[in-house]
Amino acid sequence: MERWPIWVVSYLFFNLIGCEEKKHDPSITTWKNEILETEKEFAEMASEKGMASAFLNFAADEAVLMRNDQLIIGKTAIKERFGRMNGDAGRLSWSPDFVDVSSSGDLGYTYGKYVFTSTDSVGNEIRTEGVFHTVWKRQPDGAWKFVWD
Repeated sequence: MERWPIWVVSYLFFNLIGCEEKKHDPSITTWKNEILETEKEFAEMASEKGMASAFLNFAADEAVLMRNDQLIIGKTAIKERFGRMNGDAGRLSWSPDFVDVSSSGDLGYTYGKYVFTSTDSVGNEIRTEGVFHTVWKRQPDGAWKFVWD
């Protein structure tokens, strides 16, 4: 009987171990669902209480918004930005098409389509559609807050 060299046996052994199928961590699904639920609550609050209330409620202290190619950095700056908007800033609705989360469960992101509707100075409705991308960060209390929008 012919013996195989030890390097061949080792190579086959480690390759077979390396091919073991990775199992899906059930925590990933839980975390994705948490983010989707948070995104849903965020959109509902924007619809019911207005964009300013919703954005301030769901923003982390270090959150960053990008609007018109300008960065609005920090929750205080976001509050100031919404404070400068005239009364009816418009209506914003959105729904995520995709969600993912890090394997550690501390960062996640969503993207999807949004619709922003406002009224111009003569009463015409202006409708803008686009794609949003939000990065979510788990807070020390376990809540998800956005850090990028």
